[in-house]
Amino acid sequence: MADKNITVEEIRENLKKTKLNDRAIVKELETSFLEYAMSVIVARALPDARDGFKPVHRRVLYAAYALGMTSDKPHKKSARLVGEVIGKYHPHGDTAAYDTMARMAQDFSMRYPLIDGHGNFGSIGGDRPAAMRYTEARLSKLADTMMANIEKDTVDFVDNYDGSEIEPTVLPATFPNMLCNGSSGIAVGMATNIPPHNLNELVEAIRIVAHNPHCSISDIKTVLKGPDFPTGAEIIGGSGIDDYFNTGRGSVTLRAKYSYKTNSNGKSIITITEIPYMVTTENLENKITDLANAGTIEGIANLGGGPTRNGLRFIIETKKDIVPEVLMNQLFKATQLQTNFSVNMLALVGGEPKVLNVKEAIQIYIDHQINVLTRKATFDLKKAKEREHILEGLHIAVSHIDEVIATIRKAKSNEETIQSLMKKFKLSEIQAKAISDMRLGALNGLGRQKIEEELELLKKTIIELSEILKSYDRKVSIMEEELNHLLKKFGDERKTIIDTSAVADIDDEDLIPVEDIIVTMSSRGYLKRLPIDTYRVQRRGGVGVIGLQTHEDDDVEKIIATSTHTDLLFFTDAGKVYRVRGHQIPLGSRQSKGIPAINVINIEKGEKILSILPVDDYTNAALFFTTVKGISKKTDLIEFERINRSGKIAITLKESDKLYKVIKVREGQEIYLGASNGNMVRFNENQVRSMGRTAAGVHGINLDDKDVVVGLSNSSDGNLIFSVGAKGVGKLTPVEEYRLTKRNAKGVRTLKVTPKTGKLIYVGAVKGDEDALMITTTGKVIRFSLTTVSQIGRSTSGVKLMNVDDGEKVQSITMFIADNNSDDLAEAPMDTDLIENEEQLKEQAQEEKNEKIN
Repeated sequence: MADKNITVEEIRENLKKTKLNDRAIVKELETSFLEYAMSVIVARALPDARDGFKPVHRRVLYAAYALGMTSDKPHKKSARLVGEVIGKYHPHGDTAAYDTMARMAQDFSMRYPLIDGHGNFGSIGGDRPAAMRYTEARLSKLADTMMANIEKDTVDFVDNYDGSEIEPTVLPATFPNMLCNGSSGIAVGMATNIPPHNLNELVEAIRIVAHNPHCSISDIKTVLKGPDFPTGAEIIGGSGIDDYFNTGRGSVTLRAKYSYKTNSNGKSIITITEIPYMVTTENLENKITDLANAGTIEGIANLGGGPTRNGLRFIIETKKDIVPEVLMNQLFKATQLQTNFSVNMLALVGGEPKVLNVKEAIQIYIDHQINVLTRKATFDLKKAKEREHILEGLHIAVSHIDEVIATIRKAKSNEETIQSLMKKFKLSEIQAKAISDMRLGALNGLGRQKIEEELELLKKTIIELSEILKSYDRKVSIMEEELNHLLKKFGDERKTIIDTSAVADIDDEDLIPVEDIIVTMSSRGYLKRLPIDTYRVQRRGGVGVIGLQTHEDDDVEKIIATSTHTDLLFFTDAGKVYRVRGHQIPLGSRQSKGIPAINVINIEKGEKILSILPVDDYTNAALFFTTVKGISKKTDLIEFERINRSGKIAITLKESDKLYKVIKVREGQEIYLGASNGNMVRFNENQVRSMGRTAAGVHGINLDDKDVVVGLSNSSDGNLIFSVGAKGVGKLTPVEEYRLTKRNAKGVRTLKVTPKTGKLIYVGAVKGDEDALMITTTGKVIRFSLTTVSQIGRSTSGVKLMNVDDGEKVQSITMFIADNNSDDLAEAPMDTDLIENEEQLKEQAQEEKNEKIN
């Protein structure tokens, strides 16, 4: 406590005696911060390149060794070791010491654990280690090798923090710990992140560098393939490995390993057995759950699992018809099922931080081992020579036993005995003392023989140690013998697979096979995707199979033949266009209703899809639009290449009109427009000039108010016109029978409309060898080949293609390339009640002839 009676004069006097150094505050801050930074770098955060340990790891292992907690001794309480560490060597909190010790016991954190723990030391599931009062520990057998020969002056020792103990500055470390177990740490202004490697591969790399210091990184890569993480997983690509092998810095992509099984109900069980390094299943489960709840990732029904006695089993159950590869690819992008391990091989070399490539790191390990072997051989040689010196004195003593005994008997004290022996037999003080201390039993013949044998053995040992110290190759040979011992006891197979051909960032679509599909849409806007082979080929006149289960007030409206990797452009009654890929339409069954289109494309409320167009190539083509009222427009297809989720304006529509269909056209092609009154107009596409995307268009066919457009195709589709009536009647007619006109013409008859045929509901150009897929208003479907359809005149009514019930009509027809391998050709009964027989065909031919005359 300050003296209350001190005066102002005394204070001034004391201040005069105080010496002040005038320094700039910026300079002082720089110096102080640099000292602090170097303290953190050297004393806490970065590993020594020789043994791969940061100070806290080295102190934990040395404290365990000093306490006798080696692998051949019983386990001791972890708290005992932690107390030893923080009390003698590491003046920090017990949490830091215990966390370090616990991590070295975790087989999911350390490629080769250095602590053998009993109790709960945490799990890959994210569990924390139990309190240190509950767990027990000792050094692992591998850690014992890190301490080998430490008592033989193989490394330097320094005082501990308070000078009461000494600790090693580095461990002898026969085991190449830095590259085998890796290291990580954050210092001031720098960080290290060294990946673990496989011991078998690393030892072979050490051999290469030891025997050929001028070898290349490529030579090392022939045996050392890359990182080998304790959690396994899979390394994607090889460029990151090449980078850090050569420069010490790089990024390695790690991906979880999984398998899946798809059940008969369409749901899949995905089993994840290996995950990236330093990832916990708890964090994975939380992240995936959040993504599923937010709707970012769709298709997950359930998930759970974690570490088991036999390894990791993290289960993801998918919803029906979800492609497991696509789901996993989405999870790779959004979760830690795929991570990047950023390599920065920063370590202390000579007390200074340095970024090392793989060869430099191996060379530093070799240099350290050579130094350890040199110091060990020097220590052993010194001890051998000291023992040789003593044995030579003892040999003199037993050779002159009577004189030695007489000399000892005459001496009055032990000191006089030593002096007398030294003088009489020309011995050193050490030799004389050894003779003085020798037991009488050693003076017999057997004792003399043992001394001579030991002396001879020591001379050989001295020669061998001297040769070791002189020969670098001998030291390398000894190092290799020690490494071979390590391999025999601790070598194992690689855990992490390296796939240099794999790509880290995969598009979901790359995982989906290119398959032909059918996309169906109902009048209420329900969509679904079906395999093209869902429907068997049938002869015309068959009753068909049920193709799309609809609601009671819903009818099938569109069926599109496309592929999983084709763009589908959806054109709506609002004159807008939307785009999705074929595989993005949910897969359904023949009896399923599908899902609302609003779940697939972002259409606005009240907006209805009127046309669907598959597009593979956006160049050198245009889109030809036709509305129900016969308004036509041509727009370059390239204007629709980029369409965002909210869609684009495709055509401006007049009131009371709506879009009928959109097709692709190229220069010089002909356009065929058909109307419900049974007429069709044929004109060249250049009759309609190319217009902007938002233009309204011009008249394509001249219609009465009660008629609507029912067909739009072009000459590339074929040279036959396929016409179908609502009652399932149809025919093929050569296109040459339709005269070429200008746009906005009335057209000529393509189907004789009668009550038995119903109104014309489809007309389009075909080649004649296609398959037709016909669907009715009740959802009944038939697939048949056009080769079974008769080619007759344009003014006739046609032949029966499909049986329809009363009140049922043909709703939609889709054409696609026929499958020649049609072994499933159904034998449908031939109907002779309509216009199938030969006489009716003759009558139709006569009618056509009469019409031409008129």
